Amino acid sequence: MELSYPADAEQFRREIRDWLVANLPTGWGEPGFELVGEERKKFIEEWPSKLFAGGWICATWPKEYGGKGLTTMQGVVLSEEFARLKAPLRADFFGDTLVGPTILQWGTEEQKKEFLPNILNGKTRWCQGFSEPNSGSDLASLKTQAILDGDEWIINGQKVWTTGGHHADYCFLLTRTDPEAPKHKGISYLLVPMRQEGVEVRGIVQPDGTAEFCEVFFTNARCPKDNVVGGVNNGWKVANSTLAFERGMSATTGYRRFEEEYKQMVRAATENGRIHDEDIRQRLMQYYTKIQILRINGLRSLTATLNNSKDLGVMALGASNKMFWSEMHKAAMELALDIFGANAMLVDAGPEGGSWPGVAREKRREGYPVSPMMSAFFFSRSETIWGGTSQIQRNIVGERVLGLPKEPSAG
Repeated sequence: MELSYPADAEQFRREIRDWLVANLPTGWGEPGFELVGEERKKFIEEWPSKLFAGGWICATWPKEYGGKGLTTMQGVVLSEEFARLKAPLRADFFGDTLVGPTILQWGTEEQKKEFLPNILNGKTRWCQGFSEPNSGSDLASLKTQAILDGDEWIINGQKVWTTGGHHADYCFLLTRTDPEAPKHKGISYLLVPMRQEGVEVRGIVQPDGTAEFCEVFFTNARCPKDNVVGGVNNGWKVANSTLAFERGMSATTGYRRFEEEYKQMVRAATENGRIHDEDIRQRLMQYYTKIQILRINGLRSLTATLNNSKDLGVMALGASNKMFWSEMHKAAMELALDIFGANAMLVDAGPEGGSWPGVAREKRREGYPVSPMMSAFFFSRSETIWGGTSQIQRNIVGERVLGLPKEPSAG
């Protein structure tokens, strides 16, 4: 495992730092700095255009598709420097991190030319149509069906937990195109227009009052025949690529939000005196230790990628790291509740900003106030589920890496 980066990567790091200093608002990253009101609104409106002009959105994509053709190492440095200053880097997470790289790997030349430019410039917003009411952990049991009718697929079925479905222009959808084939073999990966008759989106209100998750109902919805990515009935392989992109992007930066939370928890415990509790101190140090393990495992993953390693232990990091950090964070938020005590239920408990999920007060519905602390706690409970449950990650490591016998069928 290499802990130092090559000289050319560090030179590129300086280039990124200079660009950020020149383009971020004066004072960004300094203690106490905060954008509010019109300044915050102006930054949100102008920043995507600056990113696009700088070429930093999807910068590792080939130049012929609008990227800068950065190497893997340069892409890592780019992500690290933006994460260091907490500067937004993505135009649309589902577009530039999930479906965009999937189209690059599996798509036809026509698909690349049609969809990639509008992902880069932010004109098209995407959502992910994978989970169904009865097909979550066992995703391959999905029932949504697409039948070819001339030059179009006719789609019927339901998806659930579709983040941002109410804003999306397109959905990358897993659907069954051969009901007679074994369940993993009869699935296709379609790029489906969302703004059409036959697509109904309903928000699912969460305990903290937000409704970013949606149910999506397809009733004779239509999709062009040529919008299949990776070939008909090959969707399971394509979907696994999408999931790999989701887990791989934050290998060397994902630990940062937990490290910031750790610091906030230490400050809170110091202020209210809980830092003198031996159990609290021990659990804080356990959290810190696990954050460092996550950081080092990220570097292991990077090294393996650069060396094109086929070592099974390293290949298991994708599944095991997701399981590791999600369970780590769930325990950390239980620790945070113990630090705040009953005050965690007060509307102003927890920091107003920083890395705590769900801290934006404007997202919470009026009449159901929830503190940033409780919002972070609620969110942590979901992290062991979305992106692959911990139970499924254990099965993947056990069966595919360790070669253990498959779990017996419930039937």
